[in-house]
Amino acid sequence: MGSQMNPAAIRIVLVRPSHPGNIGAVARAMKNMGLTSLTLVAPKFFPHAEATARASGADDVLAAARVVGTLDQALEGCGFVAATTSRERDQYFRVLDVREAAARVLAEARTAPAAVLFGAERTGLTNEEIDASHALIRIPASREYASLNLAMAAQLVCYELFRAAGGDGSAVPPRPGAAALAGRADLERLYAHLAEVLEQIDFRDRTRSGTHLMSRIRRFLQRAELDVNEVNILRGILTSVQNRRRPAGSEPG
Repeated sequence: MGSQMNPAAIRIVLVRPSHPGNIGAVARAMKNMGLTSLTLVAPKFFPHAEATARASGADDVLAAARVVGTLDQALEGCGFVAATTSRERDQYFRVLDVREAAARVLAEARTAPAAVLFGAERTGLTNEEIDASHALIRIPASREYASLNLAMAAQLVCYELFRAAGGDGSAVPPRPGAAALAGRADLERLYAHLAEVLEQIDFRDRTRSGTHLMSRIRRFLQRAELDVNEVNILRGILTSVQNRRRPAGSEPG
């Protein structure tokens, strides 16, 4: 990888992988392309002999893999998060071609660790897991048979990251402003604060089901790619709204 690329700043995250061989194959793909940071969320079988066998020379990547119980733990400290998907488009998310996504992940990793999420082999990522991402990654494939297995998808993403880094990585410009994006914990606190204020001002979902308001809000704020200062500004506004609504003499909650 180029001199401006820090392989440890790009986190490959496998969410609930069920086949240990795929874990080993992903470790090998990462090693091939100079990546080192593998995180496993609630793997069904790990460590496992098949994972070691399929790693085939990437034992160091496998040995250093971090195993956590939740996606929140996997994304701790991360800024930009991209999730792989088979969807060609999504009205709620920015969908990036894999080559475009690789360049973006590489640029974001210069200011804070960036993560690429891969879902379970049979079910992929849940809607809640996808909600943690700023963008979706689409890997173009034949319409007749567009299904890629986990190891193949990871190999393609890792290759595009390696390719985007090219020589010294100068082809990938930093994001304008280059401020680190707000992490998952900061965003969750913002969403909880916003939900609290919406309840206090009696602003409710007027759709027929009445259950999608916060999901829609979360998704457009994820698309906005807020940095920490912007999150603090929004929370300051929310606090001001709350202070204005408190009866005289009452204490803040």
